[in-house]
Amino acid sequence: MSENIRKDSVSGKALSRAVISEMLLENFDRLPDIDKKLFAYGGFYLAGNAGIAGLIANSFYRRVLNVSQARITSSLPMAALPFLTTVALYTATVSSPLLAGDLNCPTCVLMRGALVGVVGGAVYPILLALPMNVGLASRYSTAPMPEKGNMLRYWVDISRPVLRKMRAVFLLQALFGTYLSRRHFETYTKLAEITFGPGEEHVED
Repeated sequence: MSENIRKDSVSGKALSRAVISEMLLENFDRLPDIDKKLFAYGGFYLAGNAGIAGLIANSFYRRVLNVSQARITSSLPMAALPFLTTVALYTATVSSPLLAGDLNCPTCVLMRGALVGVVGGAVYPILLALPMNVGLASRYSTAPMPEKGNMLRYWVDISRPVLRKMRAVFLLQALFGTYLSRRHFETYTKLAEITFGPGEEHVED
């Protein structure tokens, strides 16, 4: 398939990336509706899970640190920032490279999808929730703060129970990211066959 993408079936001349991307985009509307919708909005589904993971991580840290204040103001960024970050990561590493014809390795696509799911939807929310809730705990004196020089160890200690509870989130995000990227690669394969295959056959719903 990659040879078909890199060669013009008529002239045999190598095509530039810009031309390949333009050809793929021109034929995108010829895909079945379900493939078009999943390709266009799939990253948002993964990002939605990341937003939920952010709220979960925030809730766990609030319980560990006995924080009851600023519930809404701490929840909004914990939902919005992981959502936006995951959308940007997935678009930059999976969707856009596929639609540009730059990503022809199915294993690479699956690995990227899984990593985006884990990093954007689990690791980043934890890293975001930790300092924010430590700051709230310090401000409202809801939990004893360590002396200077012991802050890193303190962060590790309060994170251990949270990480144990978040293991299921890590797994689910990795699985969903893998599934979504696999479906996107299947859609890209159909698009490549439409664009570069013999006779450029139309794929029906």
